[in-house]
Amino acid sequence: MNKPDHNKKNLKDLRKELRRNMTSAEAFLWNELKDNKIEGRKFRRQHSINNFIVDFYCASELLIIELDGQAHLHPTAEENDRRRDRILEGIGFKVLRFENKMVFENLESVLKEIRDNFRG
Repeated sequence: MNKPDHNKKNLKDLRKELRRNMTSAEAFLWNELKDNKIEGRKFRRQHSINNFIVDFYCASELLIIELDGQAHLHPTAEENDRRRDRILEGIGFKVLRFENKMVFENLESVLKEIRDNFRG
């Protein structure tokens, strides 16, 4: 298995733009993930792995968190998300997906699922 390429230079401007323009759900969850707030784990936002930019990434846990809004709720987008998740999981990452409304309506459950997927 090839080692994944993190934060490719050609994606730097896009990553910065995505960080500047986070969705409200991303900003809400980021407030809970930043500054090592969950069991001391460091998360990054809008981190690139190979040619994918993931919403949140924890290197120590090889954990990716994706938030899905309305744009993800149609068959083509769902298939693209499944394909992307299979690729990322195939190179050793765990991918968790949450709908935006879940972050707002049931944050504690989201945070528990994140903690439950820590490796140790």
